[in-house]
Formats: sequence, C-alpha cells, structure tokens
Amino acid sequence: MIALILGGGAGSRLFPLTEKRSKPAVSIGGKYRLIDIPISNCLNSDVRKIFILTQYNSASLNQHIKNTFTFDNFSNGFIDILAAEQTPGNSNWFQGTADAVRQSMKHLKNHQYENILILSGDQLYQMDYQKLLADHVAKGADVTIATTPVNAKDATGFGIMKVKADGMIDRFVEKPNASEVTKWKSVVSKEQQASGKEYLASMGIYIFKKEVLIKLFEEQADATDFGKEIIPTAIYNDYKVASYQFDGYWTDIGTIASFMEACLDLTSEIPKFNLFDNVDRLYTRPRVLPPAKTFKTSLDQVIVADGAIIHSTTIERSVIGIRSRIEDGTSIRSSIIMGNDYYESLVQIAALKKEGTPLMGIGKNCVIENAIIDKNCRVGDNTTIIGGANLEDIETDTYCIRDGIIILKKEAIIPPNSVIGTRTEKIGMGKISSKS
Repeated sequence: MIALILGGGAGSRLFPLTEKRSKPAVSIGGKYRLIDIPISNCLNSDVRKIFILTQYNSASLNQHIKNTFTFDNFSNGFIDILAAEQTPGNSNWFQGTADAVRQSMKHLKNHQYENILILSGDQLYQMDYQKLLADHVAKGADVTIATTPVNAKDATGFGIMKVKADGMIDRFVEKPNASEVTKWKSVVSKEQQASGKEYLASMGIYIFKKEVLIKLFEEQADATDFGKEIIPTAIYNDYKVASYQFDGYWTDIGTIASFMEACLDLTSEIPKFNLFDNVDRLYTRPRVLPPAKTFKTSLDQVIVADGAIIHSTTIERSVIGIRSRIEDGTSIRSSIIMGNDYYESLVQIAALKKEGTPLMGIGKNCVIENAIIDKNCRVGDNTTIIGGANLEDIETDTYCIRDGIIILKKEAIIPPNSVIGTRTEKIGMGKISSKS
C-alpha cells in the first residue's frame, strides 16, 4: 500500500489562520501541525511510502515536512512532496481531491503497490491503517471508505453511506436534508444505537485497488472530487465499495469553532485525542529548545510547549505554544497562544521598549479569553481581548472574529490599552496596526 495525503486545500473557513499558510500547516497542540496527524498515523501503521500533495500557500508546509520527516539510506521508506505543476499536456493546477490524485498518478509508476491509501491532511484522529487494509482485503473490496457513526443532527453536514449488514455500501447521499435523514440509518453496534449514532459518515479516508482507481479515472475523465463524483459513481456502477466503521475519536478541522474545540479538548484530564500514548506517537519537527519556564504562575488545565517563558500570570484551559512570552499580571482563559518563531535578543528588547513598540508575545496586565493569538503577535500592556457569542463576524487588518472567537492575525501589533471584544461597544480599530 502506498499513501497519498491531500495537503493543498485553501481552508477558507479556517481564515485567518490560513491567510499565510495552508490548512495542514496550521499549528495545533502547542508544537505540532495538522499534517503531523496523518503522517504519524502512517508511521505508526508501518506505512512508509508516503506522498504529500500540496498546492495552496505551501511554502511553510513544504519546509516543515523537509525539516521533520527524513528516512535513513537503509530504509525503503520515503515522504515526498508532490506539488501542483503545469505541464505541456496540462496547464491546470489541482482542481479538487480526485484531480490532484489523477495528476499525481504518473509519479507512482516506479513504485510497486496494489492499493492506494488516500488521506486528508487536516483531521484529528488516531487510526491503524493496517486494520483498514486488512478489512479492505478480507471483504474483497474495490474501494473501502472509512466511516464514523454520527447522530441525525450531525448527519446533515456529511456524506452519508447506507451500509448493509455485510459491510458493503449500496447507497450514498451528500449532506441529506433533516426531513429525509431518517431514511439513511445503517447497521451499527448496540452501543452506537443507544447513543443515537445510527448514520455512517464518510471520513474522507479511502483505499482503492490500484487498477480500480485507474479505471474510475478513465470512466470519469472530468471528475475532480472524490466525495461528490468518484465515490457515488463507484457505488452506483456496481463496484464493490465497503465501509470500514471506525469507532474512535475523529474530528474534521473545518471551522474556527471546531479547531478551537479540538485544541482546548487536548487540555482535558483525559482528552479525546491522546498525546501521551507510548505506541501511537505523534511526530513533529525536533526543535532544539529549552524547557518552558514559569515565575509565580497559576496553571490549571494548560498545555505549555517548549521554550515558553511565563511570568506572574493566571492561565486556565489554554494551549501555550513554543517560545511564548507572557508578562506579569496577565490572565488567559480558554485561548490558544501559538507562540513565536524566534526569541528577541536583549538588545532588540531594549530598542523596542525605547521606541514604544510592544515586544513579541503578551504584555503586562492583559486579559485574554476565548481568543486565538497567531504566531509572532505583539500584544501591548493593559490590552483586553475577550471573545463571546454576541460578537458579529468581522475582519480588520490585524484580527478577525469568527463564531464569537477573536483571532489575531500572524505578526499583528496590538498597541497598549487596546480593547477588543465584549467589554466595549466600539472596538477602536483606528488604534490597531499590523506589521504586515
């Protein structure tokens, strides 16, 4: 089996985190990136031949992969990047998931494989792909789709499979209406029935037999998407399409709200996604950073990444990223501080203080709640940033509000005494500037 990870989506619903990076390159858990999830799943499943298909805002993603995942010369494994390219026979960039794989098939000719594993680069879950492959082979399937049980309310937002008792799929609908969703119940376990999860949603994880995928591409020369075109056609054209029911934790990082929820859940006593597993490890770039350091700080339900320097503050249910600097008297709750890409030197700090520019990080006596502070932001002293459900979605040069969550854009500069969010009727955008 060979793996193709789709890493080229624009991720517009995750804006502004995707303003300067692709969706799979977005930071998660203080020190990881979303692309680390499927790659780690592959490595933990002993899948060692991996291609990553990139296109949109891919520079930081490509750099991360290059600096992180390297096999030694005595291994047959590899992780290679396949960037979208124009050729004499095709001047189009990737037009969708299926088109990206179709255009990349020519690069697989020199490799021996029977099955192709197709993965998304922006989901949070832990799966053993060898079990998925074994189920695919045991059922004699042409195509296997990983599915997850959902309730009727959530089913309206997914592609839903009608799965028979033998595990084969005979019908498919994309985002069914609430009035019709009850027609799409499938055979699930008694535990799932009891919890109301009787609908099987596609996880966007597929295994194709090599010759079957080639044939499907030939039959649908204009198809650009797996979920909307390739998969439904395979089901209704008598291909053997199987469901692999996955009962573990899985979430699609599709919106700012879902991203926030998934990140903050990592701070739980027993999180749904386990960062502390001895076997299913999560791999990322091995940075040479000192341990985090705190001074008279109260931490409750907090993840603190390498290299953070935190002074007398109170932090609750939050994720503090690498090299974060947080000054005295600041309060942070239900927030994500993504950290910094470098440390400012003492000489730089003195010069910035002299010119009145906030230092990189969070200043003194700030209040931050229900917010995401992207990389390399400068938040001045006495600043208040409080998100809330009553806030309307807006965008400025330095921040956005989405789903009541305030997101500071990468490298934003917020002057001292600024107020953003629920404690003011006028946000005072004229006082806020951006380095970029």
